[in-house]
Amino acid sequence: LHGLVTSRHAVHAIGCLSVVQSGTYVLLLAVGYRRGGTAPYFTDIPPGTLVTDPVAHALTLTDVVVGAAVSALLLALVLQTAKRHGTADPDALTGLKG
Repeated sequence: LHGLVTSRHAVHAIGCLSVVQSGTYVLLLAVGYRRGGTAPYFTDIPPGTLVTDPVAHALTLTDVVVGAAVSALLLALVLQTAKRHGTADPDALTGLKG
């Protein structure tokens, strides 16, 4: 989070954002984890068996896909900004101040 706030280059800030978002993967997986639990997709497990939460795992997978799409979009925007303005430094983009 510190790198995201203090970054002076847009690509570095996007990389820091990806690292911060990785923390949400760990959080979601920790919420759905149960010690000794089995995967809930087997049909031959007896009733009352402790299973992990499949919703948390599905949300984690969705978070990974959305994170990749957001990172790709942000990198494309930085690339276009660098082409038009010649820099990826947020402070040097004087035409965008308002």
